[in-house]
Amino acid sequence: MNDRLKSSRAGWLPKWLAPRGLSRPSIGIVTDSASCLPPQFRDRAGFAEVNIPIIVDNHVQGDDTSALMMGLAMGKSVKTSRPAPGEFARVYQQLFAEGCQQVLSIHMSGALSGTVEAARLAAAQFSNKVTVLDSHTVALPLGFTIADVLDARDAGAPQAMLEQIVRMATANSVYFAVPSLEQLRRGGRISALSSVLGGLLNVKPILTIDQGAITALEKPRSFARAQARLVSLALRDARTAQGPVRLGVMHFGALELASEIATELTPFSNQPVVIESLPAVLAAHTGMGVLAVAVAPLDPQPEKGSASA
Repeated sequence: MNDRLKSSRAGWLPKWLAPRGLSRPSIGIVTDSASCLPPQFRDRAGFAEVNIPIIVDNHVQGDDTSALMMGLAMGKSVKTSRPAPGEFARVYQQLFAEGCQQVLSIHMSGALSGTVEAARLAAAQFSNKVTVLDSHTVALPLGFTIADVLDARDAGAPQAMLEQIVRMATANSVYFAVPSLEQLRRGGRISALSSVLGGLLNVKPILTIDQGAITALEKPRSFARAQARLVSLALRDARTAQGPVRLGVMHFGALELASEIATELTPFSNQPVVIESLPAVLAAHTGMGVLAVAVAPLDPQPEKGSASA
């Protein structure tokens, strides 16, 4: 999998932006653990990721995937909580101590979590030196965006360009297939979907992110059909994109099925298909066995009226 990930770097960078390998970047980049950022980007200088904690039976577990799997398997109460503003403040201060002059803090959709609001509360302590952006997305669509931002920053791009890249995150699409709605119901995330799904907890819904919020897209009656539709939806978006795309597959406890999807998608991606385990903070709401696909244009065009929030 590492070989695949090494090839997933952004291909959109302008030719005049030649990577400089900056050891002490002037702009620090912060994200959260819902970004699903490919691991080879995590050791960049001037970068930090704030964990969104999961809570299993009222015990805070950080982002411990093993504890989450055990909790889900045993039917325990599983919740998530936004990071404390003080945790963001600590990370920002650390980046400034390392030599960063500005910090760009980029987070999962505010419609899904209070994480971005916690970041804003912390940023208020730093006299306009921290800019907090709501990506209006989550998981690999956010991870691809963070990767692009890091590549652009290390190539010498100004902060205005980095913010533009974040605004283009909504051009990335994501589709989730969940074996059961039970965990979404327990976590209170199904209320917005109830009008679409009704009381049918036996369907295997395909969900997407629309304007930053979870939306029910389709209601297959079997998980096999849902898996096939994930492939179809990813290929549809890849074919209609105005240019080359990156494709990614996410899962939680379903690596074999994720690998099957990646194999089907490989001929249609301009880079090796990324396979990632869904971050614990997201799997806490989707449950075991979730599958997801992400499509990200390599040269996205900003949407009219898009906001950096």
